[in-house]
Formats: sequence, structure tokens, C-alpha cells
Amino acid sequence: MTGLGLLLRKELLEQTRTMRIIVVAIVFALFGILSPLTAKYLPDILKAVGGDQIPLGLIPTPKTADAVDQFLKNVGQFGAFTAILLAMGAVATEKERGTAALILTKPASRAAFLAAKLIAIAVDLLVATAAAGILGYYYTVVMFEALPLPGYAAMCVLMWIGMVVYAALTFLGSTLVRSAAAAAGLGFLLLVVTSIVSALPTIGPYMPESLATPGRALALGTTPADVAGPLLANAGIIVASAVLAWLWFRHQEL
Repeated sequence: MTGLGLLLRKELLEQTRTMRIIVVAIVFALFGILSPLTAKYLPDILKAVGGDQIPLGLIPTPKTADAVDQFLKNVGQFGAFTAILLAMGAVATEKERGTAALILTKPASRAAFLAAKLIAIAVDLLVATAAAGILGYYYTVVMFEALPLPGYAAMCVLMWIGMVVYAALTFLGSTLVRSAAAAAGLGFLLLVVTSIVSALPTIGPYMPESLATPGRALALGTTPADVAGPLLANAGIIVASAVLAWLWFRHQEL
């Protein structure tokens, strides 16, 4: 991992200078605010639009669980797309421009080159998820009721891990190909595949989307059926993607 610290500082500094990390955090924060607001006022909006055409009792009274569900849906879906977009050009664009070869002529290993980029993406997603979680929790407490803070934080951590899975898979694609568009296509394809597979009873609970189930339970203060299994499975996907990317990249001509 020669040069990891230097390369990681370079990646984080680049994210700060380009305002990428700030923009992503702001958009995540907006989703965090809108989720409980949507859960609270959507029934009123539907009543205002539908008027007397909507029978009484058809629209349920909003509950705290609705705010959590909206947060999981909005931040989770947007987070997966963002993870793919952040990772799609991480390596492919560097190879296409020839900057990867230039960086690696310095005392920096290929493993450090890849690790710095993937860690920087994970940090970006972590900051954004934290921003969404803090504001989402605050507005949920204001609009509904207080939830167990450790459980809500644990839900956000599980969501972040799910995002990093998509980032790692797309990052692997970015290593295999020389086009950011091709890497993005692979990432979105895997997003669709994992979404379909998550409906299967055997392996579905171990897909990134299924992390929402134990996350929801933890946020609402209940005990989930299984956390360790999905957590280890998704962590394994991240590690396997990173290792495969390194095995391929170490012998790749730049």
C-alpha cells in the first residue's frame, strides 16, 4: 500500500475543491428533510387533490413508521444511484486520460491507487448519509415522535454499507473497462439484478436492498430477525469487489 496516505489526501482534496462532497451531502440532506415531511403531509395533499372523491378512512393517519419508510425509500434509492455515479469513472476515466499511468510512475502502488479512490468514495457517501440521517431524525422527532437514536444511527450505517456495495461493484467495472459509461451501465445492471434477486427467499435477505429490513426494525426500536448475516454478506461483496479489481488492475497495461 505504498503511497496510500498521499493518494487518499489527493482524492479527498479533489472532492473538496470540486465541491462534489458538499453537493452530494446537500442533496442527501434535502432527501432527509423531505422524507418525514412527505410522510406527514402526503395524506393532506391527497385529500386536497381528491376532495370528496376519496372515501373516509381510505387514507391512513401518518405514523412514525411512515417517516422511516420514506427515508429508507428516498435516501436508499438516491444513494444507490449516487454510488454508481461516483464510482463509474473512478478508474476508467483515469485510464482513458492517461493520468493513471502518470500517477503510478511515482512511488505509489496500484493497490494504494485503487484503495484511495474507493475509500474516498465511501467517505463521500458516509458524509452524505450522515447529513441525511441527522436532518431526517430531527424532522421525524418534530413531526412525529422521538425514536431510539442508536437504532436510527444503525439504520443509517446499514444504508451506507448498501451504497458502498454498489460503489464497489461499479468500481470493479470501472477497473475492467476503459469507459465510464460502460462502468455505469454495469453498475445499473447490477442494481436491477440485485433488486430482482432481493425478492428471492433464500438469498434475497443478503442483498443490499434487504439491509433496509433490519435497518427499519432498529430505527423503530424493535429487534430485527437477523443483522449479522446481511451485514457480513454485503461486507463480503465489498471486499471481494475490491480484491477482484486489484487482481485485474495489477496486470493491466495503462
